[in-house]
Amino acid sequence: MASAPSPFVVGLTGGIGSGKSAVAERFAARGAAVVDTDAIAHALTGPGGAAMAAIGAAFGSGVVRADGALDRPAMRRLAFADPAARQRLEAILHPLIRAESDRQAKTTADHPYVLLVVPLLVESGTYRERCQRILVVDCPEAVQIARVMARNGLAEAEVRAILAAQASRAERLAAADDVIVNDGALEALEPRIDALDRDYRRLAAALAGDNRGRLHGTC
Repeated sequence: MASAPSPFVVGLTGGIGSGKSAVAERFAARGAAVVDTDAIAHALTGPGGAAMAAIGAAFGSGVVRADGALDRPAMRRLAFADPAARQRLEAILHPLIRAESDRQAKTTADHPYVLLVVPLLVESGTYRERCQRILVVDCPEAVQIARVMARNGLAEAEVRAILAAQASRAERLAAADDVIVNDGALEALEPRIDALDRDYRRLAAALAGDNRGRLHGTC
């Protein structure tokens, strides 16, 4: 018997402050299954998280809070000061995030499609093979900086350092199949999200039909 067919997956990405979470919430309200790799990373690095033993062994107690969770500001400073440290952290986290996101995506049979939210989708270079479409949430860099400063209380230089470590706006747009421009009120995005939701449902139904045909041919 062949395995169950894979779901239709839309990879959602965008730079920090672009509004990925707000867009994902609106797709979820329309019935999409949202698998958020940032939320998975937070769980892995929370108190007792599955990644914390390896992180503590790799970086020492200076990046571990008293409750056993990752000290994010300390880890952020270390990672941005030392690219090799960031690579070691990614080598610990990325396989765990991928395994958990794959597990969650396979439990979405009641949803028309999966929205896989990956902040560093373009940078990773490995998610493209897992997604039928890439959706980029885009806005000008000045808007990103203002949003992150207001939301996180970071200085402009800190936000710019984060942006410099991410793919450029042009690189993300070059990888996109679909784009949502989020440079104003969120309410203005509703028609665009409605249209994309219809497109993804149609494409997901077509993929499901193809998968059923293959299963019938191999069982």
